[in-house]
Amino acid sequence: MASEQLTEYERKRLQNIKRNDEVLASLKILSKASDLSAAVKRQKIETKSYKISPQKKLKSETPVVIRRSLRTRGMPPDCNGLSDDFVDSDKKTTMSFSLQVSSSPDKNGSLSFKDAYTDRSWSDSDRPLIDAILSVAKKHSGGSIDEKSDSILDIEMKPPVPDSIKPECDENFGEIFYSGSLVKDFDRYKACEDQDLNRKHGTCSSDVIKSVVKKENIELGNNVDLGSLTLKPNNIARLMPGKILVVKFFPSNDMRMVMAGNKYGNIGFWNLNPIQEEEDGTYLYHPHSSPISGIVAQQSCLSKIFTSCYDGFIQLMDVEKEVFDLIHSSEYCIYSLSQQPNNANTLYFSEGQGGLNIWDVRTKKSLTECHLHEARINTIDFNSQNHSIMATSSSDGTACLWDLRSMNSHKPNPLKIASHKKAVHAAYFSPSGSSLATTSSDDTVGIWTGVNFEEGSMIHHNNQTGRWISSFRAVWGWDDSHVFTGNMKRGVDVISPAQRRTIMSLQSPHMSAIPCRFHAHPYELGMLAGATGGGQVYVWTSSQESAEE
Repeated sequence: MASEQLTEYERKRLQNIKRNDEVLASLKILSKASDLSAAVKRQKIETKSYKISPQKKLKSETPVVIRRSLRTRGMPPDCNGLSDDFVDSDKKTTMSFSLQVSSSPDKNGSLSFKDAYTDRSWSDSDRPLIDAILSVAKKHSGGSIDEKSDSILDIEMKPPVPDSIKPECDENFGEIFYSGSLVKDFDRYKACEDQDLNRKHGTCSSDVIKSVVKKENIELGNNVDLGSLTLKPNNIARLMPGKILVVKFFPSNDMRMVMAGNKYGNIGFWNLNPIQEEEDGTYLYHPHSSPISGIVAQQSCLSKIFTSCYDGFIQLMDVEKEVFDLIHSSEYCIYSLSQQPNNANTLYFSEGQGGLNIWDVRTKKSLTECHLHEARINTIDFNSQNHSIMATSSSDGTACLWDLRSMNSHKPNPLKIASHKKAVHAAYFSPSGSSLATTSSDDTVGIWTGVNFEEGSMIHHNNQTGRWISSFRAVWGWDDSHVFTGNMKRGVDVISPAQRRTIMSLQSPHMSAIPCRFHAHPYELGMLAGATGGGQVYVWTSSQESAEE
């Protein structure tokens, strides 16, 4: 019945299918296709199960060496520098600096000025800088420099004191009073006497802070008219390539010179008043291979400049010998470097995550190693009135005050903890020693005052700089009246601790970048240096001073 319901077309279609099957069966195509398919599958199975044994390496081949740093192998640093390819391509056309140094340190870790100097256009091109530093150092040392000694001279920082000034000590607080009037530059003498008298009377650590701020009501007489600060075109220089992390004035009033270090390991000098008119006064060395974390030059020995680096090395730039000597090699990064104002033979530097190392330059041995913070220490500063009081800032969100006379324990107790919500990039004492300024990533600048620095005020300031610009670090001026820090509008904000706000901003049409790191000249009133993330240095000066000259 089913076949009767099919149409004529469907019946013809079935007949064609039956005929085609008969043709294929006669040709045996289906059987051959099944045999071919089975053979292909069998070949795949055999290929998968076949295992090729690896070829054995010949014993004569060079073995694979695990990479180890020079520091872990006990070798001096490799100062060949970074290649030009490391610099961003868009900056190559504007940079005329060389980052390469062809020579390496000798077996003792020393690197000559000639090998470290980046300008090889003509020999002894850094001779004006060397002569200028030696001349100033000779003048400060009384006309002679001890060239026989391999170590820094132990110079007492106690100026002569008139007979009319008789120090007296309050046994209850360890504070020093004077029956006569104060003399100029008497601070260093008082700091030394503070240490001796406090040690004699057994003053406790909390009383030490009271002696520090005793001079809070003394007028310094160093006020500078902020409106007179100007930026002249001849006080602008592109000192080095890349981001500047450290900027300092050479500590002398006989020579106006700026020292700076950048992220490539370069150390630059800029003499604002070069002896020869045809020179630009800039000199660039490459003694390190990583970002510079500190530059220290002390007035008691100006011919010896210490530099530290993130690679864990501390170099001594000995201008007399014209070499960079390796004096310390650490297994950890060194993030900050400092010295007491009255001690040229001891270095204070931070290592790793919160460690502090007190290093004797003469013996090249560590005097004390302490763990002070839970994160890296960004700055180390000493109180001008009591050099035993030290301030540290850390990325753990705190700034702490310490008494060096109780730093023997592995985990000493701080005298004061100034807390922020985020990392603290800097903590600096005011010139009088009575205040402390902290700079934090929580967009505040903290001012800490009072007998024990217990009074704190947070002043709002935008401290977000990003990765291409160094973090802002607020610094004191030439007295306790103002604090200077950079802003993102290519200017310098002036903060008044008394008014607890930003009172003005230094602007100039000559500013082409954002100044981020600053330093006020310790002996030249109204002279302020600012460095940028592009290697530029700006120096503001007082127009009143220019008029007097």
